[in-house]
Amino acid sequence: MSSYKSDFLRELETRGFIHQLSDAEGIDEAAVEKIVTGYIGFDATAPSLHAGSLVQIMLLRWLQKAGHRPIALMGGGTTRIGDPSFRDDARPLLDDEKIDENLTGIKAVFAKFLNFGNGKTDAVMVNNRDWLDDLHYIDFLRDYGRHFSVNRMLSFDSVKIRLEREQNLSFLEFNYMILQAYDFVELNRKYGCTLQMGGSDQWGNIVNGIELGRRVDGSSLFGLTSPLLTTSSGAKMGKTASGAVWLNADMLSPYDYWQYWRNAEDADVGRFLKLFTELPLDEIARLERLEGSEVNEAKKVLATEATAMAHGRAEAEKAANAARTAFEEGAISADMPTVEIDALETGLGLLTALVQAGLCSSTSDARRQIKGGAVRVNDAQVADEKMVLARDDLTGEDVIKLSLGKKKHVLLKPKG
Repeated sequence: MSSYKSDFLRELETRGFIHQLSDAEGIDEAAVEKIVTGYIGFDATAPSLHAGSLVQIMLLRWLQKAGHRPIALMGGGTTRIGDPSFRDDARPLLDDEKIDENLTGIKAVFAKFLNFGNGKTDAVMVNNRDWLDDLHYIDFLRDYGRHFSVNRMLSFDSVKIRLEREQNLSFLEFNYMILQAYDFVELNRKYGCTLQMGGSDQWGNIVNGIELGRRVDGSSLFGLTSPLLTTSSGAKMGKTASGAVWLNADMLSPYDYWQYWRNAEDADVGRFLKLFTELPLDEIARLERLEGSEVNEAKKVLATEATAMAHGRAEAEKAANAARTAFEEGAISADMPTVEIDALETGLGLLTALVQAGLCSSTSDARRQIKGGAVRVNDAQVADEKMVLARDDLTGEDVIKLSLGKKKHVLLKPKG
């Protein structure tokens, strides 16, 4: 039974979102008494966010569902530096044109999860470049830099780990935590924002912002972090052997996104249902009790609900139906991922086809998969790594079904 009074913290606690709170009682009381404005920052290091950002996006969604106002802060300014938190090296510096291009892709994600508008609890999207670009550096250091102790900054894990490993931490990166703290102050001044949320690796940066707000404005600010999420086997969330699990459909199809969740480890299903879907907790408890092969039914629910959240219910159902056609019926579905290939008159080597289809990372990887018996062409296992695909391999639907294992299928379609 939760000890919290507010719907917001009760929901987060029961679903496993809470790792640290700067002032649990203060946040709880504020969430009961008034509309709380809270934010999370997202730097634009790629054209899309990936599944590793989903916990943070869901935090904003639950904040809004509980009757409060979320701010999605786009890091147009801070991306120019790069967050050094728990990284072994500096992020590559991006130019403004690339950052703006990435921001365009990232913004599209939030419309799926949050309601934007001008109402009291409608979400707001803000770019920290709006204030960071206009800072006068000497004035900024005088007014804000004096509130930061270098001794203390050196004690934060995000800095200390880099120094202990004798890996370079540039002065540019060292400034990041000061700018993030200043973001909190600016958002409090402009929007009445009193809550900053983030992953547990952001705790030091969040505390800096709370303290800066108190020192320069006398503001009462709060912080909340979620656990850093890994799979039961220790893998980082949002990553697979073939790359990142992107949230934008143009970078990862809804079908492949569905497959990512369908392939979750058995031990993760209950936890992921709580974090990444809005299913009632009693239904999740029922699904958690499934054992043996029945766990696969829970995984399909997880996959469909998570995909519906990111890509809409219609795309989720299409992905689920395509998977059922491919796995359970061994047939071809038009909703499977399709890759166009050059005309087959001259033939296409199977190794090359596996790489072009995105099923293997390289020809050597493809060779290993064939030797391991994992590759099938039109549902027939292939043992010959020198096999060449030709027009004779086209099915009645004028495609070649290329499969890796039991769960990954791609249709090869000739161009033209």
